[in-house]
Amino acid sequence: MPRTAFVTIAGRTNAGKSSLLNAMVGEKIASVSSKPQTTRTRITGIRNIDDVQLVFFDTPGLHKPVNKLSEHMLNTVKESVSDIDAVIFVQDCTKKINEQELALLNSLNVSKMPVILVLNKIDLLKNMDELAPVIAELTSKCDFKAVIPVSVTENNGVDIVLDELIGLSEESVHFFPDDMITDQPEKVLAAEMIREKLLELLKDEVPHGIAVGVEEMTERDDKDILDISAVIYCERESHKGIVIGKGGAMLKKASTAARIELEDFFQIKVNLKCWVKVKEDWRNREGLIRSFGLSDK
Repeated sequence: MPRTAFVTIAGRTNAGKSSLLNAMVGEKIASVSSKPQTTRTRITGIRNIDDVQLVFFDTPGLHKPVNKLSEHMLNTVKESVSDIDAVIFVQDCTKKINEQELALLNSLNVSKMPVILVLNKIDLLKNMDELAPVIAELTSKCDFKAVIPVSVTENNGVDIVLDELIGLSEESVHFFPDDMITDQPEKVLAAEMIREKLLELLKDEVPHGIAVGVEEMTERDDKDILDISAVIYCERESHKGIVIGKGGAMLKKASTAARIELEDFFQIKVNLKCWVKVKEDWRNREGLIRSFGLSDK
């Protein structure tokens, strides 16, 4: 009999949730960046191991809301930890627990939901003995099903997390085809790849005010070429200039990096064209948040 487990990945910004999702799925389907709040929506990843299908929900990082977009992101986290089989709580083992993390752990403890604590970034510790007080503090807050130290960047411990999840799976039909790795539309995946490159290259004050929409994505009939047209939205005219760069250098650099990753992912030559437009204060405008697919409603 096939088995299935639905699992939400939760935790603070920059704890390594998206990196863990990519490692468990075996393909890069979620944007990864050193900038906080990279993930804005719930991203579904799928991994099939023998007769078990694991369905993952990567969520935005826990943080204090500063605008309407932030509120939608936190609502997404709350909705993602209900009606599932387990939660992976990812904690950066080099940082102290914050109030948003503590509130989520308390609610999970009350719900009796199976929670696996993944202590990420152990490669940054000078001595593994440093983990003991961290584990002691966190286990006093929640009755974890398992505590697993990992280094996602070194792929150390990820297989142990998968084994634990397989043990939590229950008899059920598979809800997705066995060759499927995500339910994200191709346009969304492409937009996120472009946004990730901008996050990597731009100054700290600019990235959070950027959204990317892919308006066209078509494969040519006569050639193996995928044409992608994308619009990069900024909140201010000054940010538009930064995104474009002197003589268009920044936009060209980001577009080239995104094109290379798109070609690798879709396994086809890509012709990528990007434009930059301004939508003033879009993170506080409900209509624009919905149009960018970032609403929790």
